[in-house]
Amino acid sequence: MKNNLSNIKKAEKILNMSDCIAIPTETVYGLAGNAYSDRACKKIYKLKKRPKNNPLIIHYLDSQILKKDCIINNDFIKLYKKFCPGPITFVLDLKKNSKISKIATNNKKTLAVRFPKHPITRSLLKRLNFPLAAPSANLSSKVSAVSSDHVKEDFGKKIRFVLEGGKSSIGLESTIIDIRNKPKILRLGGLEISSIQRVLNKKIIINNNPLKIFSPGQFKLHYSPGIPIRLNVKKIKKDEAYILIKKMKISKPNYYFLSQNGNLREAAKNLYSTLRKIKKNNYKSIAVCKIPNKGLGKTINDRLIRASKF
Repeated sequence: MKNNLSNIKKAEKILNMSDCIAIPTETVYGLAGNAYSDRACKKIYKLKKRPKNNPLIIHYLDSQILKKDCIINNDFIKLYKKFCPGPITFVLDLKKNSKISKIATNNKKTLAVRFPKHPITRSLLKRLNFPLAAPSANLSSKVSAVSSDHVKEDFGKKIRFVLEGGKSSIGLESTIIDIRNKPKILRLGGLEISSIQRVLNKKIIINNNPLKIFSPGQFKLHYSPGIPIRLNVKKIKKDEAYILIKKMKISKPNYYFLSQNGNLREAAKNLYSTLRKIKKNNYKSIAVCKIPNKGLGKTINDRLIRASKF
């Protein structure tokens, strides 16, 4: 991560030309462009091969800048004060005079917004006079990128610049909450629902398979390594890669451990890297042990269920 400032200036220059770059965030790497520019947003969709009806998350430096584009409420203020910058995305109503590209919103009157925590991306946002549309920097429906190498694997030279920021510290996408009326979780993510519930002190509905697509991460097939995945497996087939939640005394070449001792935060951080590694090692299928369905384990299970719809 040498020459941070010169790299940030280079990133700024490319973004000012309505072109796209990859940026590091604490969740996953993002494919970023000027959220006010139709040209930049079109390019994001084209590069990712992303369905047009899947809106983009817009990344802001802070809530003061967001106020130009969105209507905020008390629930937003409470959650923002507690968790931002961090791995939470809010669905809010757009203001009529917002300059956000209609391509980014799929002509909807709502916007998914977040405040990334990664210091390099925050330094970049401070220099820009627009927010960044930035879905995950991977091909649509495939495994997200948690390092600059993953971005390069997916896009090669199609992206002009990857802003280096090391490995993503959380390794799963943000939790998405619609807080326009009754709070609804639209995507499980890197922030546990119990934490959100404590702050709002009200029941939160989970609606992460809706009929209408309001935000990213709601398609049934997603996060796929491109090979079949079997879940809750005790007995594996011959030549199958086996993902285990914690390190075992017996280790075999086809065993892949998500954590040393069953720590769900560590497992979440290593999930996407592990799926990519298995694909790279030419396995034709993956078996996954039972993952505890609590805390971040719920998010891991959500990603694996969607990835298994191969």
